Amino acid sequence: MSAAGRGLSAIEPMRLEDLEDVLAIERLAHPFPWTAANFADSLASGCGAWVLRIEAAIAGYAVMMFAPGEVHLLNLTVTPARQRCGMGRMLIEYLLAVARGRAAPRMLLEVRPSNVPALSLYHDWGFERIGVRRGYYPAGAGREDAIVMERRL
Repeated sequence: MSAAGRGLSAIEPMRLEDLEDVLAIERLAHPFPWTAANFADSLASGCGAWVLRIEAAIAGYAVMMFAPGEVHLLNLTVTPARQRCGMGRMLIEYLLAVARGRAAPRMLLEVRPSNVPALSLYHDWGFERIGVRRGYYPAGAGREDAIVMERRL
């Protein structure tokens, strides 16, 4: 799928061969990154996983779990050098289309309260806060809560 309509960007299924590049971005973008095993397990268990390529280089990726009655966005990351350039919006738009194609009535996700850019992105796409998971994420000084958000489809 051409995300920009010019053939310079594409969203494609993530493959095991992509993990080295995905892990490099994950380590740059997150203080507590997913491991290779996290990604490999997601791929093996049937989660949807995609990479966003810009001129053949991976610029971002997403992992989404399919469950009865919902899809759950597990990870959406854009390489720091390309953040705030519309890449996250491309991925969200694509993921919402996938969710609708599976007739899922809603999409759920968790996000750190400290991740203001992600909160803004999700809010812009119609996600609403529906709860909090206390101590969900590892943090420098203990644990950080997660804001649970939902988008009705």
